[in-house]
This record gives sequence, C-alpha cells and structure tokens, in this order.
Amino acid sequence: MTYSVAVSGASGYAGGELLRLLADHPEFEVRTVTAHSSAGQPLVSVQPHLRSYTHLTLKETSAETLGGHDLVFLALPHGTSGAVAADLSPDTLVIDCGADHRLESSADWAAFYGGEHHGAWSYGVPELPRLSGTQRERLTGARRIAAPGCNASTVALSLAPGIRAGVIEDRDLVSVLAVGPSGAGKSPKVNLLASELLGSANPYAVGGGHRHIPEIQQALRWAGAADPTISFTPVLVPMSRGILATSTARIVPGTDAAAVRAAWEDAYAGERFVQLLPEGVFPRTSDVLGANTALIGVAIDEAAGRLVVVAAVDNLVKGTAGAAIQSANIALGLAEYTGLPMNGVAP
Repeated sequence: MTYSVAVSGASGYAGGELLRLLADHPEFEVRTVTAHSSAGQPLVSVQPHLRSYTHLTLKETSAETLGGHDLVFLALPHGTSGAVAADLSPDTLVIDCGADHRLESSADWAAFYGGEHHGAWSYGVPELPRLSGTQRERLTGARRIAAPGCNASTVALSLAPGIRAGVIEDRDLVSVLAVGPSGAGKSPKVNLLASELLGSANPYAVGGGHRHIPEIQQALRWAGAADPTISFTPVLVPMSRGILATSTARIVPGTDAAAVRAAWEDAYAGERFVQLLPEGVFPRTSDVLGANTALIGVAIDEAAGRLVVVAAVDNLVKGTAGAAIQSANIALGLAEYTGLPMNGVAP
C-alpha cells in the first residue's frame, strides 16, 4: 500500500530533511508540500539538493491544502501547528515536528513557551525507556504523534536507562551539549551567521531557560524519576548539524560499575537505532551524520561518584525528521526501520 503524504514547512531545515528521507521511503509518496513566504515557488528553488522533487511547487499552508492525505508532517514554527492540526481529520496520521504537542503540563507550556496549550500527543521517541516497556508501545495505531525536541530526546535517551534501573539519582543531573545551528531553524539570525560562529563556541539559554528542559523532565518521570532536576546548557559550535551531549548524574550509593553499565545494555539491547558503544569508546557527531542513529558511550567517574554519558545524534535526522518517520512507520504497522538510514556519511 502507498500512503499519500503532505509536508508543511517544507522550505525549512526540518521540512527539507523530512523530504530527503521520504524520497527513499518505499511506502510513502509525497504529493503536497507547503510553506509560508515561499509559497508559489518550485520546491527545488528553496531546497536545491532535493532533485527528485522537481515536479512539486510549494503551496500555502492550510488545513484545506493538507487535508485528504493519509499522512501529514507539520514542520512549522512553535505555536502554529496546533491550530492547523485541529482542523485535520482524526483519521489522518499527523506528526508534529514542532513543540505544540510535546508537553503534558499546561503549566510547563505557559512557563517555557506561552500562548495556547494544545495538549500532548504520543511522544515520538520509540526507544525511550519507561517504567514499563518503552515509548514504542504507545505509538502503535496512534493518529497524533509529537516528534521530539532534538536536544531533549538526546538527553532523555542518555539518562532514562539509569533512572529506570535505579542506579542513578534523579536530582543534580547535568547536561552540556555541543549543538549545530541547524537546530535553530532556517530563519536568518545574527547569532547564527557564519562570521559569528566560525572559530567560536557560544553558549545560550544558560541558567535554566531552555525550552527543552520540561520535555527532558517529563521523559525522565516516565522512566520513574519522582522530581528530576537538571542543569542544561547548550553550546552552539561551528558544525551545521549534530549534537554531542555529555550528561552526568550521581550514582546511587552502593551501586557497582557492572550494575550501572547493565542498565544501558538492558535498555538498548536489540535496538537498531540506539546503540551502546563498547566500554571505553565514545561517539563523535561525525559518526552519525545523515543517519537515524544515536550512539552512546558510558563511563564512571569513581572519584566524583558520578556517571558520565556521552551521546551523539544528527539533530535533523534522529533528532527530528528520522524520529518522525520512524514513529509514523510504527503507527501504520510498517517495519520500524523502513526508509531510514542506519549508516552515517564520512568523511
């Protein structure tokens, strides 16, 4: 069976990455692409690398344009997809790549985003450990799915196994991330200019203000955390895409090293797209570029009594578009890996 697909926000980075991956999906056919200011232009005029879509022209984003498809991906700015989604048929599978449907707490939404809270959809990180099973079970048959924030899912995948197994404490968590500026979207901003980024590392949202913090805490509560606290600091670095997240946590007293590592081994045993590296090996962002793969390395700092987890993802693939397509595959009963690359691009 071929499923008809529409992609909104097709002129942006997330929309472009969705289209790149969808081009090789044997069950999905992209029939409609939409945008805002670029509407009326050929898709390849704003996404010139997508040569298989020379037949498509960007249309205005509206529920009327997006309706009538089996599957709709919303790659729209935060605060805009909720209203569009509300007018789509409940029978349509809708994947929101923005933040509008990620948070269960309306108070968290008000504190970190503001505006109307549209409620939470099934969270699109299949491998995420929960107290019982994984998030995958909650995606089967879903018709509304929220793709994750790229930083949030990277940190959650890093720490949730230890929370679930009870080998790390859920207070005093710390994550520092090196991130590529593509995660901030395609809109021109002074701080994202090459002249501002090249040769520099630039922290932002320092001091607990980043919007992905409540999303991380929500995922860790699903894994069993009672009231998790995390100090989260992202740093823009001069690479177009990628996340390298270094997260640390206090090890529960009396827990030996074997039990700590076993938590991650058990959580990701058999997972295709989340892989634990051998002891003493840690990932690089270059290892996952273009792939729907998260690589994780685990170490114990015995002197500090802390666990160190280093995770690498491509923020546009596993962080957003790949997670969205992986979740769509599960919702529709397709093989989870269909159309998704496991191998990265090198050099």
